[in-house]
Amino acid sequence: MTSRREQPGFLLLEDGALFRGTLFGNGPAVAEVVFTTNMSGYQEVFTDPSYRGQIVVMTAPMIGNYGVNVDDPESSGPQVAGVIVRELSRTHSNWRANGDLLGWLEAGNVPALEGVDTRRLTRHLRTVGVMRGVIAAGTEPTREALLALDACPPMQGLDLASVVSTEQPYAWGDENARYHIVAYDFGIKRNILRLFAEHDCRVTVVPAATPADEVLALEPNGVFLSNGPGDPEAVGYAPEAVKAIAAKGVPIFGICLGHQILGLTFGGHTVKMPYGHRGGNHPVKELSTGRVLITSQNHGFAVAGGESDIPGAPELAVTHVNLNDGTVEGLRHRSLPIFAVQYHPEAAPGPHDARPVFDDFLETVKSHAAQK
Repeated sequence: MTSRREQPGFLLLEDGALFRGTLFGNGPAVAEVVFTTNMSGYQEVFTDPSYRGQIVVMTAPMIGNYGVNVDDPESSGPQVAGVIVRELSRTHSNWRANGDLLGWLEAGNVPALEGVDTRRLTRHLRTVGVMRGVIAAGTEPTREALLALDACPPMQGLDLASVVSTEQPYAWGDENARYHIVAYDFGIKRNILRLFAEHDCRVTVVPAATPADEVLALEPNGVFLSNGPGDPEAVGYAPEAVKAIAAKGVPIFGICLGHQILGLTFGGHTVKMPYGHRGGNHPVKELSTGRVLITSQNHGFAVAGGESDIPGAPELAVTHVNLNDGTVEGLRHRSLPIFAVQYHPEAAPGPHDARPVFDDFLETVKSHAAQK
């Protein structure tokens, strides 16, 4: 591992809480500070576009021990604004590794703050709620850091989907695959595309603001609404397009932000959560069976509602709820071939409990294609 410049650094939260450590990389970096309970999968976390505009606190005490590789990233590079850890491993060991985490973060210009009491920081964020913060060099907040923090916009009202979305449509998978899926890219993860390819689908990925008529002209067997960052209510252009596609009877499936957009499309609204759901150990109850799924999640907003209904959206039925806080984790349209989940079925956090939802969507796609 090449030598790197280390210097004293700190994280300052907007409520004045200060956490000191050792800084790798340059500051200041300002963003919403969130935590994830993932024990592994740090490269997938750091490359997930849903983390755009966020500084991520890793609750696992050591990060980087198995290095990084070229196969696991969920996008073309790091998406996070900064990383905070208790300990960054100086060595790594894994047969798939192509390099070390510190070098990879440095190449992506992502500052990392090491030596922070992440347990104390996480407890603070759980108690007070996630908030904006700044990572910078030094032991005490500077005027530059304070000005940067003051200028950082809150997550509410931010349309980050249009920032991370592809600028031009592109294809994924075997061009001779049996089924054609059009995927709206609000910050799509590559593993979602991989799973569609495994299910005999070719995917056309389109920009977030693509009008419905352009999507329908592609004659899809199904439409997918991807995950993504930011405030779902700020993605105001999406519900109009989704409603026009739904009116044509095309099967629609959404994950995470896509789930929230479907809730908004049919009259619901979303709320900012105190500290969100981020990690690989969230229990979700499937209401039709009573089965409990252990799921991977990453979201700071939720569709307002509970097990009984989604206020303002009588056409939608709740299919899944979170067992920790009762929030809506799944929905289905009562008459149209439309459903969505808040969790990430493509991100197996050890078990593959949630992955069959892709099979459910493909059965719907096959049925629709047969009718056509």
